Amino acid sequence: MQDPQLTIDTDLTDLEANAWFAQVDDICDEHGFFEQLGAEHCVGFLEAGNNLLVTFENAQTVRAHNTDAEPRGFAYARHDGWSHLALMSFGESWFRDDAVFDFFDRMIDDGFFDDFERIVFHGADGGGYAAAAFSVAAPGATVIALRPQATLDAGMAGWDPRYKMHRRANFTGRYGYAPEMIDGARKVFIAYDPIQRLDAIHAALFRKPHVTPLPCPLLGSQLDRAFDRLGIHDVMIKLAMDGSLDARRFAQLLRARRYDQTYARNLVHRLISTNHKSLARIICTYMLQRGKDAFFAKKLQELSGARSAPSQIDS
Repeated sequence: MQDPQLTIDTDLTDLEANAWFAQVDDICDEHGFFEQLGAEHCVGFLEAGNNLLVTFENAQTVRAHNTDAEPRGFAYARHDGWSHLALMSFGESWFRDDAVFDFFDRMIDDGFFDDFERIVFHGADGGGYAAAAFSVAAPGATVIALRPQATLDAGMAGWDPRYKMHRRANFTGRYGYAPEMIDGARKVFIAYDPIQRLDAIHAALFRKPHVTPLPCPLLGSQLDRAFDRLGIHDVMIKLAMDGSLDARRFAQLLRARRYDQTYARNLVHRLISTNHKSLARIICTYMLQRGKDAFFAKKLQELSGARSAPSQIDS
């Protein structure tokens, strides 16, 4: 039986923040529910079929970068008939808020997650941390965490000097240390750029047997946008939902980066910095064959000039 697809016709693009939240509130109220969670978070639910996508997103990022300025799960509710639980923060957040904890406690007590056949928790950055940490509420779920932090607790992650403002939040209480909260998950996928050293250390702390690391060299610190740009994000989520995502399938998807200019630029910078200039020239030539680009033209000129420049001999 095909899951019921929701009709969501409201246009969320180009709205001011208050108008955007009002529209999201109306949509969720019509198809499920919408709640404010304390001063910094809210949650919306769209009730459709037996598959549930749980997302953790920054509302500002959603408005600025998501397709149609929608929470990521709206498209799946509309086109695939998935139910969608959208946790949203009003600013940069790791969802360390008692109101968020209480919400998940209530959902557990109510048996909310028991009503779904398949569940995927998804998030990036602080949302990736939250996707892993709160997945304990739904044993058997699959987790896709893009560039997650294991914790910001200074006692456990004092080696990471970033996010100093957010260290004041309590990362040792309920839903605290993300690598321990994934024990009940069916599969966990941790995507990270191994060249980003601190991100790689966080990723390495997720050591459970059911964790699949997804290294994404040279895609940088905005993996969600990179995956969207490559056109693989939607495919990843759908494969995770039907249980067929694995390291081999992801590696096949990641081959799309060879056509991505941002990745190619990062690769050229990396090759030059590691003194692999002949390979950098090959990449620049290849990208210029695909179309004009000032960056690759300039780098190719610099690299060709360096190759042909005569050596200087002191007299």
